[in-house]
Order: sequence, then C-alpha cells, then structure tokens
Amino acid sequence: MAINKNPKFDLKLKYKRYLETGVIIALAFLIIAFKYFPDIKAGDVQLEGPQELVQVEDVEATKQEAAPPPPPKPPIPIEAPSDDVLEDIEIGETELDINEVVEAPPPPPAKEEDNTEEEPVFFVAVEDMPEPIGGIAAIQSKIVYPEIAKRAGVQGRVFVKAFVDENGSVTKVELIKGIGAGCDEAAMEAVKQTKFKPGKQRGKAVKVQVSIPVLFKLQ
Repeated sequence: MAINKNPKFDLKLKYKRYLETGVIIALAFLIIAFKYFPDIKAGDVQLEGPQELVQVEDVEATKQEAAPPPPPKPPIPIEAPSDDVLEDIEIGETELDINEVVEAPPPPPAKEEDNTEEEPVFFVAVEDMPEPIGGIAAIQSKIVYPEIAKRAGVQGRVFVKAFVDENGSVTKVELIKGIGAGCDEAAMEAVKQTKFKPGKQRGKAVKVQVSIPVLFKLQ
C-alpha cells in the first residue's frame, strides 16, 4: 500500500525550482561582475626574509681497506735421521766408601788489602778563609811573564783554584779560567809556591780550596 505524503511537508516538491533559481541568480552576479569590474589585479605579495646560503660539502667516499692476511703458520720440525752412531757410555761405580779418608778443602785466598788512599776532603767555605802571606802582591812577585805572551801582547786575569792544607801549604792547583800563551802555567806555578795562612773552622785549621786571581799586565 503506497503512502501518500502531505504536499505541505514534502521537502523535494520544490527542490528543482529552487536549484534552477539559484543557478540563474549566480550566473547573473557573475555576468554583472565581469561587466562592471573587468580589471581586477591582485596585489604583489612580498616575502621578506634573509637569504640563507647553504654550503654543500663533498664527502669523500671511504675506502675499506682489506685486512692483512694472517701470518703463515710456523713449520713443524721434522726429525731428520742421523747417520752418527752413538757410542756406548760406561757408567762407573756409584757406591760410596764410608771408610775413605777425605782431605779438608784448602782455605779461601786472603783478601788483598786495599792500599788506595782516600782523597782528602777540602772545604769550600769556612769561617776564616785562607789568605796568602804577604797578600796577592806576594803571588804577583813570583810570576814570570812568558816571553811569548809579551810578544803577542796577551794580557788579562787568570783564575787559579788552590787546595790549602792545615799547614798553609798548597798541595794542588787547578786552572779555573785562563788566557793562554803560557800565562796559565806561570800563574799556577806562582800560586803553588806561595805560603798561605790556613783556613779555620771554629778555631781549628782545616783543608780549604780557594780561588786566586792572578793579573797579567804589560808595563
């Protein structure tokens, strides 16, 4: 049995008419717009922003190095046949004779006595340093100016280290700074012949080493 709809409540009854009317109105608006407003220009859109520079780096292709081959295995030693015939070794009797008289071992050699004398110790600085008797003038008076130094015009100051014992005698001399041309030897000889007042530490005479300047000057 068909159902009859009430025309008052039928929504599709005037659907086609409304659609045609809407299309006609839209076309009319479009024709009027193109007729009265033909020049329609869009505004220029400006996009402001800092330009970034992108630097492209070339990536080197990595090379995969082949692993080195393993070291060769060591050769297995092979015993070679020997043509030498080993001689038979006779082993003597190993029985011990309990009643055998055994001589005592010789005494150890006597130690040689060390006859080397220890080098005496000379002080570098003491309360009363040694001084040449008569002063530096006494040493200068003993100097023999080498003839070769005079001819060459060699002048200067020679420094000599003197080792003075408790008695004020010079046991040894050493050159600290020289000028050559025979002046060094003459200065050391003059210092060695000079007698000193011995150096003292806490009132006791001791061995002291002292530096002596010797002047060589042409008149």
